[in-house]
Amino acid sequence: MMSITKAHYILAFLFVLKLGQSTRVLRERFSWRSLDFAYPGNEERQRALRSGQFIPENALPVGIETWGDKMFVTVPRWREGIPATLTTISLHSNEKSPALEPYPDWSTNKQGDCLRGLTTAYRIKVDECDRLWVLDTGTVGIGNTTVNVCPYALNIFDLRTNRRIRRTPFRPEDTNQNTFIANIAIDMGTSCEDTFAYMSDELGYGLIVYSWAKDKTWRFEHSFFMPDPLKGDFNVAGLNFQWGEEGIFGLALSPIMSDGYKTLFFGPLASEREFAVSTKILRDEKRVEDSYHDFQVLEERETLGHVTAKVMDDNGLMLYNLIDRNAIGCWHSSSPYQKHNHALVDKDDVGLVFPSDVKIDKGGIAWVMSDRMPVFLLSELDYQDINFRIYWAPVHELVKGTVCEVDSTRNSIFYEPIFYKQPIIYKPVPNQASTPAAFWWHSLYY
Repeated sequence: MMSITKAHYILAFLFVLKLGQSTRVLRERFSWRSLDFAYPGNEERQRALRSGQFIPENALPVGIETWGDKMFVTVPRWREGIPATLTTISLHSNEKSPALEPYPDWSTNKQGDCLRGLTTAYRIKVDECDRLWVLDTGTVGIGNTTVNVCPYALNIFDLRTNRRIRRTPFRPEDTNQNTFIANIAIDMGTSCEDTFAYMSDELGYGLIVYSWAKDKTWRFEHSFFMPDPLKGDFNVAGLNFQWGEEGIFGLALSPIMSDGYKTLFFGPLASEREFAVSTKILRDEKRVEDSYHDFQVLEERETLGHVTAKVMDDNGLMLYNLIDRNAIGCWHSSSPYQKHNHALVDKDDVGLVFPSDVKIDKGGIAWVMSDRMPVFLLSELDYQDINFRIYWAPVHELVKGTVCEVDSTRNSIFYEPIFYKQPIIYKPVPNQASTPAAFWWHSLYY
């Protein structure tokens, strides 16, 4: 007869197995052992392989975006042999591992052509006016191998004509010697002209703002853009490494609030805390030197982990990746940003190893890319195994049964008192001339 202890163990195992299966909501759409590119013919492909212009094992996908039946995939030129950095695949493709088509064409992806080409793109964004926003970092290599072959430049493409309609190089004062920008958020106002882009300078600790109407950039700096010195230790796929210098990275915009502006949520990569600021501040270049107390600090997430990508839909639902938990998390903005209002919506220790990007399309479909990036950078990928995956799922299915789900008892109105911790202005304590300096100042937040 089976012992009670053993029976309990089996029941517990079956429960965990069922729980694991129920949390696997994301569905695999594409997967690759290594990337391939859609050359005009096999002869051109073989020529590129022989010359080293194409080295399949050196290509790593990083960012995704969708528009119509297209999915855009970015491939940074971290190593030699990357023939294109901005590519597309058809969402109607019957192939499981389709070749990447350079967008809008091969010539636009020419490395080092600073005026007409694209050297390296990371995360990209499509706006409501059918424009694709692509920041070209102009760099080849990564870390100590980085070479700046072109200046940073913001490129905007009209997706209806597949033509670049604007290219704006950054000003020298927009960057510094440590600048590394890998994320972008697009703030649409009342018209296509009323559009701003926000770009996070991860290693230079800044936030660059671009105004479409003015065709002009400016830069904010803040201590909230810097890493948490206690959160720089990472563990992914059995690898332990330190990314302790990684500052502001993931960006997400709220729906329009009652004052007519949005809230930009952001956080350093080496951090487990979220911060926020109204776009009313960011849109005003005069506030660059006078905005310290307009930036707000929120709580740490219950779903502790490091985040590189986040997105919020029109209903106020935020999805974010947890790169060292092989998972996707959620928070609904109808609730305060507090630990108990966060949840995991999917986790997979095989398929979601380093979920590098997450997007939500106009149809309410969530898209997630995983790419095993730390293994690629610090070890060696097994090219007999599947290394890169793109998943999808309806958003309502992802959050079903979690605190992020909106039902009849809870509306989707944005929780406007999001900054529920009121800031306190620093003031010296009166009549305490002999008090040590450390006791002269009140804490900034309760």
